[in-house]
This record gives sequence, structure tokens and C-alpha cells, in this order.
Amino acid sequence: MKTIDQFNFSGKKALIRVDFNVPLDDDYNITDDNRITAALPTIKKILEDGGSVILMSHLGRPKDGPTDKYSLKHVVKHLGDLLGQPVEFANDCIGDEAINKSKALKDGQVLLLENLRFYKEEEKGDKDFAEKLSKLGDIYVNDAFGTAHRAHASTAVIAQFFPNAKYFGYVMAAEIANAEKILNHAEKPFTAIMGGSKVSDKIQLIEKLLDKVDNLIIGGGMAYTFAKADGGSIGTSLVEIDKLDLALDIVKKAKEKGVKLYLPVDNVIADAFSNDANTNTAKTGQIPDGWMGLDIGPETVAIFSKVVAESKTILWNGPMGVFEMEKFLIGTKAIANAVVEATKKGAFSLIGGGDSAAAVSKFNLTDDVSYVSTGGGALLEYMEGKELPGVKAINE
Repeated sequence: MKTIDQFNFSGKKALIRVDFNVPLDDDYNITDDNRITAALPTIKKILEDGGSVILMSHLGRPKDGPTDKYSLKHVVKHLGDLLGQPVEFANDCIGDEAINKSKALKDGQVLLLENLRFYKEEEKGDKDFAEKLSKLGDIYVNDAFGTAHRAHASTAVIAQFFPNAKYFGYVMAAEIANAEKILNHAEKPFTAIMGGSKVSDKIQLIEKLLDKVDNLIIGGGMAYTFAKADGGSIGTSLVEIDKLDLALDIVKKAKEKGVKLYLPVDNVIADAFSNDANTNTAKTGQIPDGWMGLDIGPETVAIFSKVVAESKTILWNGPMGVFEMEKFLIGTKAIANAVVEATKKGAFSLIGGGDSAAAVSKFNLTDDVSYVSTGGGALLEYMEGKELPGVKAINE
């Protein structure tokens, strides 16, 4: 793996693709800076070598060019505070200002470019746009795992302009190493916890994992598709009605492969999708009309937690319920705590980005698990066995 450890950046300008796509509140304050802090070791290594750093990222999904709401200028001060030094900002990612500021950059200095997605060419993977970006630095470093599954100009296309000067940053290297550990070097018993709303989003990963895991735990919204497929009553719970056969197929394959499949046996139910709703518990498959399942129930928490406690390798992707609401976070929090306890006893735990990462962050448990991925979709695709354009571009 070609990482930045193999190069001394003294006197060089490193053009780094980072993932600063962080959530902002209505006053443009960063509400979760994990993606920024994850990139700090890569930035600091280059600065300590005596190089300078030009950072490029996207933020949000701007539809019509430059939008104040999605400007990376909102990140500048916090990044400077984290680095302990001022950060320059260019009001564009290409053009005269970006060129002049990158040229004027001295060793040890940092420049952040404006949002790449203010240009449609970024997501289209436009070669001319990638070439313009490439002229800003001497060496290309990709440290944005969260977008590594996209063949965008700054994540994949740009690498061709640095045939002998392209490297993975520490985030990318760690993401790949930890995913490989789970996929190919997992200590047994290996438990995968799959949650979230849709079984269709996770089917390829589940099928891949059925050849590797000892235990497969399924919770979250997708569990109601399994309950419905089994002939149960699910009230107004989330369901993929066209995926009932798929759910039954997973149950069948798990049995054939000797994988222990754990589905909820009870649920916390509500009469509305609201934190103010009336709540109750119901056995799986026995949810009354007009009620919906929004979390796993206490019996399920106990069963799932015991399985996790006895595991040596744990992959967790997707919450057990609507953890954003106080009334329905108990299941997700309990599983997070079980993963932490198993980790303390020597298990290796990988939290698969997205909502799972948000959950462990919400419960202040990020530092108590082995690794939290910064890229939900990218990690899923990598673990499904797909070649990620951002990874391929560096390896070529």
C-alpha cells in the first residue's frame, strides 16, 4: 500500500483530498467534527516533514453552484484551532485565487479550497476539471475514504496527473487495513450486527458475510420485513413488501451455511413516529394495527447482548431503532455498550460508518471500540468486494 509514510514532503506542496463533509447547525457551527479530526494526523505528518498542505473537499450536496450554506469557509476557524495555526482559504477551488494562493504557500502552511461540488464537473469525473485541480500541488494524497467509492474528479480522475507521486493518507490506509482484518483475518466467533431501515441496502454485504460469520444479528427497520415474511403482523412498521422472498432466502441461506441468525423476539412499539407517541412492547409478529415498531425490545436486547459479549470479532452496521429519539434509543445504546464491553475483553470491533458511527458518537463511545469507519457507503461497497475508484486510482 502506497502511504505517505513512504515519502518525505519537505519543500513539497501536498494536494490532499479530505472528507470535511461535516454536519452544520443553523448558525454554521460544526456539530460533529470526527471527519476533520480523522484527517489531522495526515496533515500534521506532511507539515512536520516541512511540506505545505492544500486541502480539497466537498460539503453537502449543492445543486446550483456556490451556496453560502455549503461553503467550506465555515470550517476554516475550527480547522485552524485543531491544528494550532491559521488556515488560508481560497474562495474557489480552481481559477486565479486558488492558483495564486497555492503558489504563495510556504512550507508549514495550510490552504483550504472552496467546495469542489460547486462545480458539476466534480461529480461527473471531468478530466479537464481534475487537471486544473492537479496543477495546485506537487503530490496527490487521497485521505477521503467516505468518497472513495465515487469516481469523482478529485477522488479518482486526478490521480492520473500524478503518476509517480500519489499516496494514501492515514485515514484511507487505516480504513482499508481494518476492513481487510474483518474480511480476511477475523478471529472466531465472528458476529455481524446489521441494522438500519432497508434489507435491500445491505443484501450484498449480508450475502458476502454469510460465508464468513458465525452469528448474524438483524435489527432496525429491516427486521420487520423478516417478521412480515414469516407471516407476522407488523402494524404500520417499516417494511419492504417486495423483499419478503429475499428475507426468506437469507434465513434459508444462513441455515444452510450454519450461521446462527438472530432476529428480534420483541419490539418497542409506538402509535406514531414521534418522541411524544404512546409506547408499549409487543412480541415480534404480534404488533397491533395502527402501531409501529421503532426499537428492539428488552428480551431482544438481552439475547443480542449475550451474543455480542461472547464474540471475538464484531462488525456493526446500522442502528437497532430510531436512536435519534430519546424513547427509541435504548436498543441501539445497549448494543453499543455490549460492543464496548466485548472490546474491553479483547474483541476486535469495527463500526461501519453512517448511523452506527453517529450512534457511538452520540453515546460518547467512539474511543471505546476498535475502529469507527468514516465512510458508510464506501465501507459497504469495499466489504461487498467492489473495487473502489478512489483506491484503484492510487494503486494503479
